[in-house]
Amino acid sequence: MKNTQTTAIEWKKYICRACGLIYDEALGDPDSGLVAGTRFEDIPDDWECPLCGVTKLDFEPYVALDYTSISADSSPFIKNSAEQIIIVGAGLAGWSAAENIRRLDLNRPITIISACEANVYHKPELSVAFSRQRTPDQLVKESAIDKAKRLNVQLVTHCFVTGINVQAKMIRTTRGMFSYHKLILAQGAQSFLPAPFSPKTCWRINNLNHWKALSNRLNSEASIALVGAGMIGCELAEDLASSGHRVHLIERNAYPLSTLLPTCAGQKLVGEQEKIGIQFYGNTQVKRIEEKGSKKVLYLDHGETLTVDLIIVSLGLRTDSRLAKQVGLAFENGYVVDPMTLQTSQPDIYALGDCISLNGSPCRFIEPIAKQAQAISHHILEKEHTGYQHSIPLIKLKTKTVFIEIQGSPKTDLPWESIEDHTGMLHMQQRHQTTITAEFKMAHK
Repeated sequence: MKNTQTTAIEWKKYICRACGLIYDEALGDPDSGLVAGTRFEDIPDDWECPLCGVTKLDFEPYVALDYTSISADSSPFIKNSAEQIIIVGAGLAGWSAAENIRRLDLNRPITIISACEANVYHKPELSVAFSRQRTPDQLVKESAIDKAKRLNVQLVTHCFVTGINVQAKMIRTTRGMFSYHKLILAQGAQSFLPAPFSPKTCWRINNLNHWKALSNRLNSEASIALVGAGMIGCELAEDLASSGHRVHLIERNAYPLSTLLPTCAGQKLVGEQEKIGIQFYGNTQVKRIEEKGSKKVLYLDHGETLTVDLIIVSLGLRTDSRLAKQVGLAFENGYVVDPMTLQTSQPDIYALGDCISLNGSPCRFIEPIAKQAQAISHHILEKEHTGYQHSIPLIKLKTKTVFIEIQGSPKTDLPWESIEDHTGMLHMQQRHQTTITAEFKMAHK
């Protein structure tokens, strides 16, 4: 008699050290050509993380740690402890801080306070999710409730922090007062919406709820004005155009990504975007907006008018400074932090992620967050650590028309020198005296 018993296949998971994306062998990554069941060792060495663009070498084995059994207390009441670490914000930065603290201390009380549902998702995926036909449920990688249980942390959602008393070490919220031993600010940054743009007429895509609401409003062939041709604006424009929508990309500068790209590269990008149906309006600003029925009419500064179904604004991010002003925290384009410990000007208050600034410049990249969370957790728990060492991350845009990679700090007042320029490849550098300060590559996909 034959033995028909089969052995269950053991699939492994690997996590990107830069952005936190998890590659699951069982699921693969069909968007980048990896079918379900593709073993990690069989992935080509030049494969790139679909979110941040690092290579296979930047992934490591991942096992979701489960601390559920540590606490048998399932009380639904909010617990308060003067020894607790409070984290304000439940994006990637907030959850990363909680996970790193829990790895080092199994019992320290941790409370996460979030203004939203706090579900776990990869924000960079929002700018490529329309063309991939993702649903909101598919974008959520882990529910907030499940992650809070797994990490044994107290989660308080739909709660807003209204004040901090640094002398009493208390925070005031819309759900009462909380004591803290150490406080971590991970509030992120909000989409900037200057005049004449209004939240009544314009969309912003800075979180999953924004994306979900816009997704529900999009019809099969919407006409869209997208204002702002920075990194997110370009990615969104190409994603929407690839989904069948008519996209008008409006930029006050002469070409997209004008603070990052040499002029010739910006012009090439415009040409490639036009091939997929994006109409670019350079050196253009919106003077006013009117609603006419279900349509929006944009009056441009050159005298043109543009009538569309939807307006999306992508003009950058700003960190809310109200808490900093109320508490007296040093603030300059974000919370000013110690470059190694990430302490604010109040030593028991730390900050990380999009809400901080280093040397006056905001730090709004995914890659540094994991390192920041490690530095903060070690410093709070008095564990030996070298501290946070900031370096400017490599930028790989998720544009569909061309491959774009930027390293360093491009300056608009420095000339670019050509290293390689032939069909399909453009490679340029900027130098300060003999030192390479910025490097740029563009290639056809």
